[in-house]
Amino acid sequence: MGEQTEFNPGDKAPNDGMYIEIGENDFHMGINNPKHVALRAGQRFPETSNHNRKWKRFKGH
Repeated sequence: MGEQTEFNPGDKAPNDGMYIEIGENDFHMGINNPKHVALRAGQRFPETSNHNRKWKRFKGH
């Protein structure tokens, strides 16, 4: 079984790091002004900008 890559608000972060909001159709169009958050392992994810978004680990450029 693979590692979970998308997280809902209230889920616990599996690792320390930066996380970014993602949403439907973001692969093709991107989303404007996505929230970023730095979390430590075990901290809970905050609410997203809307109910269709989730959190994903941000790897940077």
